[in-house]
Amino acid sequence: MSRLGKLPIAIPKGTTVLLTGDLLSVKGPKGTLTQLIPAEVKLAITDEQISVTVMDADDKKQRALWGLMRSLIRNMVEGVNKGFEKKLEINGVGYKMASAGDKVNLSLGFSHPVVFNLPKGITAVVEGKFITIAGFDKQLVGETAASIRRLKEPEPYKGKGIKYVDEVIRRKAGKTSAK
Repeated sequence: MSRLGKLPIAIPKGTTVLLTGDLLSVKGPKGTLTQLIPAEVKLAITDEQISVTVMDADDKKQRALWGLMRSLIRNMVEGVNKGFEKKLEINGVGYKMASAGDKVNLSLGFSHPVVFNLPKGITAVVEGKFITIAGFDKQLVGETAASIRRLKEPEPYKGKGIKYVDEVIRRKAGKTSAK
């Protein structure tokens, strides 16, 4: 049995959950998200909660889908109500960033400035050396933050680059410590 899969998902007030065939649609104050539901997964939707079940709880693939679908649906419900955010930090002499509408301008020590176009539904707020990526789709927020981090990953000697705020960079000693 899936421990997470069997837990019901609470539906907050002002959120509409609609199952049309195998397409689940969740609409809330921040937006609308849709998810394709596999045939093995069954949903029971009431006014206050969603219950996820599978046809055969002994099948390994169906048990995996059970927990996965429950987590994806929970993230959809939470996203359209509260939203998600990831914070990034930029470290390095001369490294800076600025947000301009749906673009983020980054100076990362290259010979040219880097312009990153934000996807639809994602906002970026720059505060000094920190940038907050926010949106209602958890996957898209994480993907966007990872794409920005990939522009200049933190290096292990001085720690220069873009990193997540809660990320710990394992530092290496330089050549001088070998003597």
